[in-house]
Amino acid sequence: MTETTPTLPELIDMQIRTSGPMSIAFYMGLCLTHPSKGYYKVADPLGKAGDFVTAPEISQMFGELVGFFLVNLWQQMGSPKDFTLLELGPGRGTLMADVLRVACRAEGLREGLDLRLFETNPALIAEQNARLEAYGAKWIDSFEKVGPGPLVVISNEFFDALPIRQFVRMGDGWHERMVGLSDGKRSFGLNPTPIPTSAMPEAVAKAEPNSVFEIGLASGEVMKRLANVVSTQGGAILAVDYGYARTQTGETLQGVRKHAFADVLDAPGETDLSAHVDFEALGNLATQAGLALQPLATQGEWLTRMGINDRAKALSVANPGSASDIAAARQRLVDADQMGKLFKVFCAASPGLEPPGFA
Repeated sequence: MTETTPTLPELIDMQIRTSGPMSIAFYMGLCLTHPSKGYYKVADPLGKAGDFVTAPEISQMFGELVGFFLVNLWQQMGSPKDFTLLELGPGRGTLMADVLRVACRAEGLREGLDLRLFETNPALIAEQNARLEAYGAKWIDSFEKVGPGPLVVISNEFFDALPIRQFVRMGDGWHERMVGLSDGKRSFGLNPTPIPTSAMPEAVAKAEPNSVFEIGLASGEVMKRLANVVSTQGGAILAVDYGYARTQTGETLQGVRKHAFADVLDAPGETDLSAHVDFEALGNLATQAGLALQPLATQGEWLTRMGINDRAKALSVANPGSASDIAAARQRLVDADQMGKLFKVFCAASPGLEPPGFA
């Protein structure tokens, strides 16, 4: 008689029965990055056949403008003969392929390029390799595994997928929201032990009862490590993601499956889980490490400043049969009622550098 391997939902439920309710951060970690059953370990979530579409998959213009950003920054740094370009969560390699198609036109850039990719999904690594093999890409599992030269970090929709903790304001303080079982089904509950209000950031100290506060400790740890490397070696961190400019209360944890919202407690391992990024918190960590923070821009503002309108016109002239598709893609990327306002562009750089696209 053969034993069947437990599914991820069964493993989660067994752990709750054995050890009690788990934090949302722990639950998200299991759902997204379980070594053999996690969402980002077993599937390709991108594109029409997946669960969501990212900006690089919508149009080559997005990556091309990031490529212009890279060239400008590289030249400001004195065109170093050795520098590391690191992408966090590179998806199918689409963004980086578009970036380098533009950036490598700058004389000397390709020769000095040390391309590193932070990725854990075997299927996506294979796609990345197919697109980026010519650039000598290397895959890393630690942010410190980069060369000694300047470091430029690029990420698109990476920080939103890192685990968060949630706290709910009650009369006696803040209680952490947990994932437990009720009548055999996964459900939310509160840790009975309160955390004093004084332990929370000043921005949420006067929050109303039942307010929800989300803390991205994992995001903060990633930013802290990267900022320390960039502070020592020089360079910049560019992160495009959806989130809010100031630390605030609000419940943003969401699940997406097949391009539609889904219950975050349903189908662990088959649902994309994410939450809005607290850019103020990330910015504070970057400045504490000695980096200079650029004014946070919306994606629409940044792409417009980087020249997406001119690029769309040039592409339409070169491909008149695709002009309507190019116009629709530009609109989706920059319009306020689509991706233009919700998504933000964050940048922290070595003092003295002036990253393009920021006011």
